[in-house]
Amino acid sequence: MVALPAVDGRRSVYRVCAPADALPADLFRDAWHRHDESAFPRACDPFDTAETRREEPGPDPHTS
Repeated sequence: MVALPAVDGRRSVYRVCAPADALPADLFRDAWHRHDESAFPRACDPFDTAETRREEPGPDPHTS
Protein backbone atom coordinates (compact mmCIF):
# COMPACT_ATOMS: atom_id res chain seq x y z
CA MET A 1 0.00 0.00 0.00
CA VAL A 2 1.35 3.42 -0.91
CA ALA A 3 -0.19 6.58 0.56
CA LEU A 4 0.38 9.85 -1.28
CA PRO A 5 -0.49 13.16 0.35
CA ALA A 6 -2.18 15.63 -1.99
CA VAL A 7 -1.95 19.40 -2.10
CA ASP A 8 -5.47 19.68 -0.61
CA GLY A 9 -4.30 17.95 2.59
CA ARG A 10 -5.97 14.62 1.86
CA ARG A 11 -4.15 11.33 1.40
CA SER A 12 -4.85 8.81 -1.34
CA VAL A 13 -3.88 5.19 -0.79
CA TYR A 14 -3.06 2.82 -3.64
CA ARG A 15 -2.56 -0.94 -3.65
CA VAL A 16 0.55 -1.69 -5.70
CA CYS A 17 1.19 -5.31 -6.64
CA ALA A 18 4.92 -5.91 -6.90
CA PRO A 19 7.52 -8.58 -6.12
CA ALA A 20 8.89 -8.68 -2.59
CA ASP A 21 12.23 -7.26 -3.75
CA ALA A 22 10.71 -4.22 -5.49
CA LEU A 23 12.42 -0.93 -4.72
CA PRO A 24 10.44 1.74 -2.83
CA ALA A 25 10.94 4.13 -5.75
CA ASP A 26 9.23 1.65 -8.10
CA LEU A 27 6.24 1.40 -5.75
CA PHE A 28 6.06 5.20 -5.51
CA ARG A 29 6.22 5.55 -9.29
CA ASP A 30 3.36 3.11 -9.82
CA ALA A 31 1.14 4.81 -7.23
CA TRP A 32 2.08 8.26 -8.54
CA HIS A 33 1.00 7.39 -12.09
CA ARG A 34 -2.32 6.03 -10.86
CA HIS A 35 -2.93 9.22 -8.87
CA ASP A 36 -1.83 11.49 -11.69
CA GLU A 37 -4.35 9.88 -14.06
CA SER A 38 -7.28 10.34 -11.64
CA ALA A 39 -9.47 13.33 -10.89
CA PHE A 40 -7.88 13.94 -7.47
CA PRO A 41 -5.90 17.11 -6.70
CA ARG A 42 -2.21 16.90 -7.47
CA ALA A 43 -0.18 14.69 -5.14
CA CYS A 44 2.96 16.01 -3.47
CA ASP A 45 5.94 15.39 -5.73
CA PRO A 46 8.73 14.49 -3.28
CA PHE A 47 9.38 10.78 -2.97
CA ASP A 48 9.85 11.09 0.80
CA THR A 49 6.25 12.26 1.28
CA ALA A 50 4.94 8.79 0.37
CA GLU A 51 4.25 6.20 3.05
CA THR A 52 4.67 2.57 2.02
CA ARG A 53 3.34 -0.44 3.90
CA ARG A 54 3.95 -4.01 2.79
CA GLU A 55 1.05 -6.44 3.13
CA GLU A 56 1.40 -10.19 3.18
CA PRO A 57 -0.46 -11.82 0.32
CA GLY A 58 -3.64 -13.62 1.26
CA PRO A 59 -4.65 -17.06 0.08
CA ASP A 60 -5.04 -17.46 -3.65
CA PRO A 61 -8.80 -17.65 -4.33
CA HIS A 62 -8.11 -19.66 -7.50
CA THR A 63 -6.57 -22.61 -5.65
CA SER A 64 -8.97 -24.70 -3.62
